[in-house]
Amino acid sequence: MAATIKDIARETGLSIATISKYVNGGTLKEKNRIAVERAIKKLDYHVNEYARGLKSNRSRTVGVIIPELSNLFVTQIITAMEDILRQHGYSVIICDCHTDEKLECDAAKFLIGKRVDGIINMPVCRDGRHLRPAKEQKIPVVLIDRSVPELSSYADSVLIDNAAAARSAVEHLLDNGHRRIGIIVGPKDVFTSQQRLAGFVDALKSHSVEYDEQLVINSDYTLHGGYESMRAMLKTHPDLTAIFVTNYEMTLGAVIAANEMGIKIPQELSLIGFDNMDLSRIAHPRLTIVTQPLEEIGSQVARILLDRLENGYTGVPMKITLSTTLQIGASVRQL
Repeated sequence: MAATIKDIARETGLSIATISKYVNGGTLKEKNRIAVERAIKKLDYHVNEYARGLKSNRSRTVGVIIPELSNLFVTQIITAMEDILRQHGYSVIICDCHTDEKLECDAAKFLIGKRVDGIINMPVCRDGRHLRPAKEQKIPVVLIDRSVPELSSYADSVLIDNAAAARSAVEHLLDNGHRRIGIIVGPKDVFTSQQRLAGFVDALKSHSVEYDEQLVINSDYTLHGGYESMRAMLKTHPDLTAIFVTNYEMTLGAVIAANEMGIKIPQELSLIGFDNMDLSRIAHPRLTIVTQPLEEIGSQVARILLDRLENGYTGVPMKITLSTTLQIGASVRQL
């Protein structure tokens, strides 16, 4: 016969209320926690999630909708937030919508049908219509990376200061004497793309450098997109002295393109990339790169959602904006 909470209480000498608190993600005194975990292991106790869900009207699951699971930025954030959610007794259902708005809408419907307690979303849909049913049913929503104005009065969000991130990168190039600077950004209608381009323009203006829209290429945040954009940029504007690439996958594609074209970095072209320190160490020379606090993004998302699940919605959405860091490598030449 399967062990029960009563068996755990009998084994430890603690009250059923104390055991129940632990099972439901509550915090115990250290000695009590150790005793409970030892008893759970000894008696091979397993939580009946279905029964608990019926009693509490909670499924103890969180839905996550992301545009591309293959994106390293996404997977590292998911890992960080899933660890925290698991520690508090929640499992995670991940839906990859392949950057498709219809699939994103389908994923939201699926998760709501599964009675998830909350939804975490890096939105593809620009107007947030896929999350309106969640709002109507008062399911907590936390957005990652991208803001959706139509959901600003309801959904919490964890973002980075994209404009400042781009500004710091471009100012570094300008401070090293570069004036013909290209930029490879994401799609025109994506929040992060707009903000990073705005930071690029601000940096140029602060150094009295004229903005040339011909030196801007909108790509699709993929390796192939970065590769093709880099080749097009260098063929069209061979007088460029520097390029700023605004996400990890496109940075990787841009480096591959430069290598294939025989462009020496930084002797012939200075380059600043985005997102991933491992890439900066692998590339030769070591890349100067904008790094995002991926683990902190994931932990902040998880903690905001847990607060909503445990304490309810206050009526005022939380918006956390985190800073990036410019890690200096050897891919920028001083002119």
